[in-house]
Amino acid sequence: MIIPTISFESGEAVLDWIALTDALARGHDLPKAEVADSFLYRGKDTLLTRSAWIDGLGLAIKAATIFPGNPDRGLGTVNGMMSLLSDSDGTLEAMIDFHLVTKWKTAGDSLLAARRLARPDSDHILIVGAGAVARSLRQAYGAAFPKARFTIWNRTPDKAEALAADFADTEVAGDLGTAVAQADIITCSTSGTAPILRGDWLRPGQHIDLIGAYRPDMREADDTALQRARIFVDSRDTTIGHIGEIAIPLDSGAIRESDILADYYQLSKFRRDPDDITLFKNGGGAHLDLMTARHVLNAWRNAK
Repeated sequence: MIIPTISFESGEAVLDWIALTDALARGHDLPKAEVADSFLYRGKDTLLTRSAWIDGLGLAIKAATIFPGNPDRGLGTVNGMMSLLSDSDGTLEAMIDFHLVTKWKTAGDSLLAARRLARPDSDHILIVGAGAVARSLRQAYGAAFPKARFTIWNRTPDKAEALAADFADTEVAGDLGTAVAQADIITCSTSGTAPILRGDWLRPGQHIDLIGAYRPDMREADDTALQRARIFVDSRDTTIGHIGEIAIPLDSGAIRESDILADYYQLSKFRRDPDDITLFKNGGGAHLDLMTARHVLNAWRNAK
């Protein structure tokens, strides 16, 4: 039997953002995923191996390397591999391009939350960061909020300008605090350890989407931001005790575990009042990679 190998290009040709978020929502109607993560570190370099098994959907193994020094070598920061296996007999069903799954899983994860937590009339979206994830966020949020205008802020302005130039209705912000105050949705994809988003900048009615922090020592938002917001996560199991965005303020007492109102296995609780500030932490667990990979394979097969 020939095992399908789905390239980035062939996957991109059959996917759309709204269909993916619907698939992620349906995936959480299935029995809860079994997930195992392992991390190896060498200085700032990381090997992250994530495995998931969902009864009725299958198994996935994803290994990701994060080497922050790679851009200096002309290489991408994040690389890896992705395998999808059969739920019925454990055999390999497909090899899917790692970057394809990562792109669509990461932005789709955040977009599912935004479709439920952001105000439907949101018409100004701020992207904090200007890397590959920021590019996919511009595409994903543009699909769900087609009338919105976008602003990009980045520590290095020329990268923000280069990204903005590739899209209509997109401009570059000068001052981050001013840009945050003006936006309806703020989505952050940065890679620092010190919080960059200050809660004092926020106003009622906003939705905050935090993606960048993936290590125990990393954060994007300060304590005040979390204290002012209604907090949601994609998975309690892969964020609490694992990611600094949640773990650090829990350890310090700035927030309590009860302040985390729901994860995607409680999707009916993802709702807001108009003046709420909602905050979503995208942890990006392996179960979401599995749901995305299964959706990619189904879409690829249906398009043949």
